[in-house]
Amino acid sequence: MPQRKTKFDRSRLLIGTYCIDTYARDEAHVRDMKNCGIDFLTAAPADHELLDNCKKYGMGVMATGILPGWWGGDGDRAGQFADNAPLEKIREAAEKLNADPFLKDHPALWGVDAGDEPSALDFPHYGKVIALAEELLPERMVYLNLYPNYASVAENTAGQVNSQLGTATYQEYIDRYVEHVKTDYICLDNYEFAAGTAKLYDNLRIVADACRKSGRDFWMVIQVNSSRPEKWLSVDMLRHQAFSSMAHGAVSLNWACWTAGWWHNEVLDKQGVKTEQYEKLKKVNAEVRRLEPLYMKYHNIRTVFVGSADDDAIVASGTDHAASFSTLAFGAVKTGEGENVVLGEMESREGDSRAIFAADVTDPAFTTSGATRTLSFRAFPGWRYRTVGNVPVTVVREGDSVRILYPAYGAVMVSAEKE
Repeated sequence: MPQRKTKFDRSRLLIGTYCIDTYARDEAHVRDMKNCGIDFLTAAPADHELLDNCKKYGMGVMATGILPGWWGGDGDRAGQFADNAPLEKIREAAEKLNADPFLKDHPALWGVDAGDEPSALDFPHYGKVIALAEELLPERMVYLNLYPNYASVAENTAGQVNSQLGTATYQEYIDRYVEHVKTDYICLDNYEFAAGTAKLYDNLRIVADACRKSGRDFWMVIQVNSSRPEKWLSVDMLRHQAFSSMAHGAVSLNWACWTAGWWHNEVLDKQGVKTEQYEKLKKVNAEVRRLEPLYMKYHNIRTVFVGSADDDAIVASGTDHAASFSTLAFGAVKTGEGENVVLGEMESREGDSRAIFAADVTDPAFTTSGATRTLSFRAFPGWRYRTVGNVPVTVVREGDSVRILYPAYGAVMVSAEKE
């Protein structure tokens, strides 16, 4: 599917964050977001101060309050979107934006928010809404985020609406989205440390497959906050979400939440003061940035788990799991004994080079921080290899054998270009 040319730079792996309360919109707070590695903001209005500060630091906003708002919530309004947001309202909203002397050409207004977590029963109307909004606002992304796979499904008939997904399965939910809504991306949220790792892996598999088949980009909303006040996510927990998503081909990561939105332990407290999550997120975003230049030259064509460790979440994911993996430019890709990686097979966006992206998923209990992992493969004649890690890694080559030593919960990308 061809990508629309908008203010949202699709050549980069852009990093976003959710929920920007009034106390976090001044220049100092926006500068802190930029220094943390944030590129764009969601769940934020087209606030003049915020937009001007984002312009100053080269950031963008997917603004709420321009298009009619909609949230699927607990599903009790499923199927009612068309009544609440007829196409005339979309046209009126676009005309109002285009007539606003401040907003119409503002460089920080990258997109408009079309809603959050709609039911599949609303997808037919969403298809019309987004097509019209894209036509009337050609330079703006039209942003829509979907439910995760742990949202409730319809229990009775296809017309039953008192559920969130409005379908019998999550696969059907995504299939209906692809059928009715022609965005050139699919975006969803999944919060691993509330719903569990098995749910994350299953969700990544379903949406990554849909993106590959329909030619869309894969955008992921993940958590920096916590569902329990006594729980603070570690750097390794943030890495696990980010790198597992990238191994499935995600090209945008969006962290929830920056300020109070839902749950606990956001990046800023309610007084606008940085919590311990700020430095953790800054570290992980910088590691994503280290991988980005090579990563964005390629696109994901397949994801598998490779390794020998027992892991119920991997088994439940529905994704292939093998002791080794071979592809065009990489022979017998393996992990160290008792280790697992989630591995994305990639091909270049231009040319005929290949790559693998491996994220360590050995320890689902997150008890081995600081340990060293091993990824090895057999190099083939006629290929030139390059390795980049989320942090500097050690590469040992003996003949055609390549061994990479990298830290637990880290990620390694290896490209192979024809000599």
